[in-house]
Amino acid sequence: MTTRVGKIHRPFLLWTIILTVGGFFIFSSASLGILAQNPLKFSSLAFNQFFLGLFLGSIICIVVARLDYKIWRKLALFLFLISIVLTLMVFIPSLGISHGGAKRWIDLGFISFQPSEFLKIGFIVYFAAWLSTFKKKVDTFYWGLLPFLVFSAVVGTILLLQPDTDTFAVIIFASLAMYISAGAKWKHIAIIFLIGVLSLAILAFTRPYIKQRITTMLNPNENAQTSSYQLRQSLIAVGSGKIWGRGFGQSVQKFEYLPEPVGDSVFAVASEEFGFTGSIAIIIAFLMFGISGFRIAAETTDDFGKFVTIGIVILIISQAFINIAGMIGVLPLTGIPLPFLSHGGTALFITLIESGIIMSISRYKK
Repeated sequence: MTTRVGKIHRPFLLWTIILTVGGFFIFSSASLGILAQNPLKFSSLAFNQFFLGLFLGSIICIVVARLDYKIWRKLALFLFLISIVLTLMVFIPSLGISHGGAKRWIDLGFISFQPSEFLKIGFIVYFAAWLSTFKKKVDTFYWGLLPFLVFSAVVGTILLLQPDTDTFAVIIFASLAMYISAGAKWKHIAIIFLIGVLSLAILAFTRPYIKQRITTMLNPNENAQTSSYQLRQSLIAVGSGKIWGRGFGQSVQKFEYLPEPVGDSVFAVASEEFGFTGSIAIIIAFLMFGISGFRIAAETTDDFGKFVTIGIVILIISQAFINIAGMIGVLPLTGIPLPFLSHGGTALFITLIESGIIMSISRYKK
């Protein structure tokens, strides 16, 4: 099969730009609540988001998009091991930062970052390399199901100790999609599903906050000032937007009422300001981003490129819709950020790099 190097897939590039630019404006508006309360904190947030995330991320995205994506296959094991080491560093007392009962950040003094973001892409790239190497044996237990369970257990152990259940969940969604596309047996997929349900049940009973999230989703009127507070405030914000919204910058809920207005609640702020129409536009943008990505996966010339593309697309899309569903009470609140929109310089930086990898893959066509 011949391979030709062409231009970047324009629809995917377009939707990436739309989400990035749209995220810039939505975050800017949502952060006004932080500016009113704590200008110093706002300065730190703005620097991380706009310089480290948007500016540097965009530059690296352009560089990565120009590279031959096959370089990632050569570096796969190294990237995976480095990402594991970085993520384990959160448990070093002098480096790890605790926030909200979780240790998910590393503080180097001049910068802090969340290493699990690197673990996401490190795992996806390595698992794609594994699947493409043993594609003809993926439907067997020893070369398919067993490696999937072992790799997932390694990553899961590290993340659940932090704890970071949400990141682990989106990694599993992405890797499962890759595994299925590689030719996994449905019997093995059923086993993974049963293990997942059992694991969720165990976590719900051993970790009260997970059970509380489920209870809050089912009955948001219970514990209105405690566990249900964020969901109730989010629903108020979404409902206040009506059809067309209050207008850009006009959200009321972002001022003291809505917890984490620049974090996992940023969709609620966007809904209040841009209404039902704006909310649907955000959802459509993510859907088109995903559809464009899957089209690239269908057109790519080798299995590694296909699996990486599927993994990254599912990683970003699943995270987006888990966040949105949590904000409107369809799924339990998870605290997971909304890609391209939520605060997190590390998250935006890695998301743009991931997008750059897909753009690079899109240049190599059948």
